[in-house]
Amino acid sequence: MSVAPKRVAVVICSLGRSDTLAQMMPYLMRQTVLPSRILLVVTKPEDAPDFAKLLPHAPVLPEVILSEKGSSRQRNVGLDHVVDHSDFVFFQDDDYVPSCHVIADIIKAFEAFPEVTGVTGNLLADGINSEGISIKEAGHAVVNWEQQAPDAGRGEPTILNSGLLGLYGCNMAVRSSAAKDVRFDEKLPLYAWQEDLDFGARLPGQKVRLQSLVGVHCGVKSGRERNGAILGYSQIANPLYLIRKGSIPWRRGLTMCLRNFTANHLRALRPEAWVDRRGRARGNWIAIADVLMGRSDPEKILKM
Repeated sequence: MSVAPKRVAVVICSLGRSDTLAQMMPYLMRQTVLPSRILLVVTKPEDAPDFAKLLPHAPVLPEVILSEKGSSRQRNVGLDHVVDHSDFVFFQDDDYVPSCHVIADIIKAFEAFPEVTGVTGNLLADGINSEGISIKEAGHAVVNWEQQAPDAGRGEPTILNSGLLGLYGCNMAVRSSAAKDVRFDEKLPLYAWQEDLDFGARLPGQKVRLQSLVGVHCGVKSGRERNGAILGYSQIANPLYLIRKGSIPWRRGLTMCLRNFTANHLRALRPEAWVDRRGRARGNWIAIADVLMGRSDPEKILKM
């Protein structure tokens, strides 16, 4: 285990998930190459566990800073703190369990591909569209993968997909020099649906998905907005806003709207236990009405 020869700052934003952070952080600490800095951005002190007690022998203790609530806002606060003092910034969700090679693979990829400014990883599983995956289950999956791939982290990085429009926010790394003038759009408030796509689309340079950057996104449901109408509104208003600002092509944005509108209405009669489909469908229609009246605004969810 060594500290990264290049400065890699990890930024984790969290809200009301102290227990999740306490379970996830040991996996970040088992990196073959340690990050130079770990920044945890929360809205109140009790959202962060006592890392000094939890990780008494950790070579790099997480730093905790406070921010106003909102994914975009919290990520911007974290980025502002590290972008001028790091070579690369890795944004990971508080419920993302990384393999032990993630930091090393980020460094290798940026060194091997100088034209690449943003990378996202290869997920073994993603609980965002299910009832979720426990941190313990995710940890087992990651360790099993490491045991079955003993050469992982030793070879050259392999690109699975290139020419990506954006990046997946649960595990995305950016070259600091490319991100100095790019920030997350704070007009996408609260959970800020699609803020990662927008940020990645505005980041200059090539964006790719790496085969070797492996982890599990648990999709923990605690801490998320429970009012389905809020997300339902964002599912329509946010893509149309991104089309207007030029972040995404209109076909991509309209397809996104239609896919979510259709899923919410088809599943409303027999919804998943973890999804408020009726609330989302209601939010879809509120947004459509606002679009027709020319007053669609992602920030309306702050008043819903």
